[in-house]
Amino acid sequence: MVTHIVMWKLKAENKEANKLEMREQLLALKDKIVQLNEIRVEFNLPEADAGNCDVMLFTKFENFEDLDIYAKHPEHLKVVSFIKSVVEQRVAIDY
Repeated sequence: MVTHIVMWKLKAENKEANKLEMREQLLALKDKIVQLNEIRVEFNLPEADAGNCDVMLFTKFENFEDLDIYAKHPEHLKVVSFIKSVVEQRVAIDY
């Protein structure tokens, strides 16, 4: 099993609306990419440090091959295009 976690710090402009749009687009991938076993999208708490990331994506795959299929999938790439337009920083880990 491979867990893929990504966290983003969003640009200030339209941050709240963009968080919601990111979550909607990301969660919709569950029905479009069969290799995606589990997906969650979480937001940083309003009371938390303002320097923290704003959005966290948690996904699970059977193996790295399935993660690679997900990463290159056209539906995922559409979401990536939107996300790149609204974020200023990204960090990720796979384990």
